[in-house]
Amino acid sequence: MFFVLSKLLQYLVMPLLWVLALLVFGLISRNKAKSRKAFLMATGLLLFFSNTLISNEVWLAWEPKPVLMKDVALYDAAIVLTGVTRHEKSPHDRTHYSEGSERILDAIQLYKLGKIKKIIITGGSGSLVSVANTEAQDLRQTALYAGVPTADILLEEKSRNTRENAQFTKELLQAHPELKKLLLITSAFHMRRAQGCFTKANVAFDAFPADFQTQDRRYTLDDVLIPNVDALKNWSKILHEWLGFVTYKLLGYA
Repeated sequence: MFFVLSKLLQYLVMPLLWVLALLVFGLISRNKAKSRKAFLMATGLLLFFSNTLISNEVWLAWEPKPVLMKDVALYDAAIVLTGVTRHEKSPHDRTHYSEGSERILDAIQLYKLGKIKKIIITGGSGSLVSVANTEAQDLRQTALYAGVPTADILLEEKSRNTRENAQFTKELLQAHPELKKLLLITSAFHMRRAQGCFTKANVAFDAFPADFQTQDRRYTLDDVLIPNVDALKNWSKILHEWLGFVTYKLLGYA
């Protein structure tokens, strides 16, 4: 039930949906004052949430600081979280990334640099319908193409969300007591929730945030004055993550 509800709630935190709701109300309302107020609120929300500068500042405050690869110590394994592929896209003989491919690409680079000995990929499917491959299988394919030996890739394929990532990875690790020093890799915006879940599951780790959504601060006219659809998308993403983070905290998952 929680899994299905979490999928439905993500649509309620889309700023564009709020703007559209106000516009529809303004159009159907017979009260001219309320209609005018709805249109003004819709315009204000649209200008706020489509502002690149504001969006970037919010992301800079939320995402943790990056860890330079040269500063990463030697780890027995890196735990890579999935949630970055497009399972509904054909053909299914290759991996289609929606975003966040840096999760597995950074793990591959760290492996090539000799910083990690093995890669643990955790993730079944976050879809409500059946899929051709698990996400762990998809990311493993990318690692194999990059030359990582099959023996150095471990899969956890049952989890559907971050909480289950931690729980089922804990079970996998119990079968591999030799893997003691661990590096957790996920997108920077998702790292707080992931850290909470893995700590709750009593998995000791260091964090390596990847897939940063921010850009260096700049104050151009485009960023300050011109509405940007990417800013709207970024707000939807971070509001969804905030909702997930608060929900996990309230339920004791993280």
